[in-house]
Amino acid sequence: MQWTDRIRQVKILLVIAAIVIAVVSLLVSHYLVRDLQREERAKMETWAEALHTLNTADETTDLSLVLNVIQSNNTIPVIVVNSEGHIDDFRNIDDTLHIEAYARRMMQAGDTIRIGGQLVCYDESTMLKRLTQWPYVQLGIVMIFVVIAIFALLSSKRAEQNKVWVGLSKETAHQLGTPISSLMAWVEILKENYPQDELIPEMDQDVKRLQRIADRFSKIGSLPEPVDASMNEVLAHVVDYMDRRTSKKVEMVCHVPDHDVIVKMNASLFEWVIENLCKNAVDAMEGAGRIVLTLTDDDTRVALEVQDNGKGIRKKDVKNVFTPGFTTKKRGWGLGLSLARRIVEDYHHGRIFVKQSEVGVGTTFRIEMKK
Repeated sequence: MQWTDRIRQVKILLVIAAIVIAVVSLLVSHYLVRDLQREERAKMETWAEALHTLNTADETTDLSLVLNVIQSNNTIPVIVVNSEGHIDDFRNIDDTLHIEAYARRMMQAGDTIRIGGQLVCYDESTMLKRLTQWPYVQLGIVMIFVVIAIFALLSSKRAEQNKVWVGLSKETAHQLGTPISSLMAWVEILKENYPQDELIPEMDQDVKRLQRIADRFSKIGSLPEPVDASMNEVLAHVVDYMDRRTSKKVEMVCHVPDHDVIVKMNASLFEWVIENLCKNAVDAMEGAGRIVLTLTDDDTRVALEVQDNGKGIRKKDVKNVFTPGFTTKKRGWGLGLSLARRIVEDYHHGRIFVKQSEVGVGTTFRIEMKK
């Protein structure tokens, strides 16, 4: 949970940094644009005065400076409109077909200077328009960077979690190997010495069960090859196991199609998933209630629903039930459902999710797998 909290803190800091950069960028750009607008306004007032001087010049007027001012404007679009509303002149405008509409837009925006009987209309230069748009481009770049950074953090978090789970699982399988081998040998000795004892076969079943559990742990972290297996048989094994190891107050009901439902899977790992869901259901019902397993089969997928009438899951906790380390149990590790999702989604390319849950009514988990 400390790693999760650290990731959350980093994400918050990244978002705050992005907001600060965006705000500062917008403010700086706003002041720059405002100063450039004032500068362009001053230039256009000078240009309009030069144009008026040119129009009112006589033989004694020196036009060299006036012409130099008029010709120096190579960036700001300008349209000169006479008192009758006709266009007398224009500069730095490519679209001459719609020049009258362009002049009207300038007038509506208020970018005009009246000199004598003429109205000089102007627009922002291309550079000023680009500078106005740049903060939003920069904001988009910052947001993309933040998203990539958060994605990288989450990927790093998941990779580290995977290493922890894989290492824990393999070490558990390794540690269980030696005592299980010894137990198997002792069971064989007991069979030879007490062939009529009715308890020895049960001990043998439990030892084989331990061996199967160790085998499951050893497969975590590798990609076991899925093979065609009967989902009906998998459910039958789980129901048999749960019936023998849970209270008589827990009723197990299994609804399966009349035909065998064949799915490519690792039967041992998939039994583990269903057992985990059933055990969680038993805990949620506090040892008394009803668990219903419903298997459906259509042309494209197979679906299994595990429904209980336990205490249910709060809405705010539903999205976290598959998060490693999350648990509502006093002595839980919060690993069961996260491993179940890994087995279903990573190994079998299926989907597992909480279909429905209501506090005090019960919970339904659903597993979907492609055929």
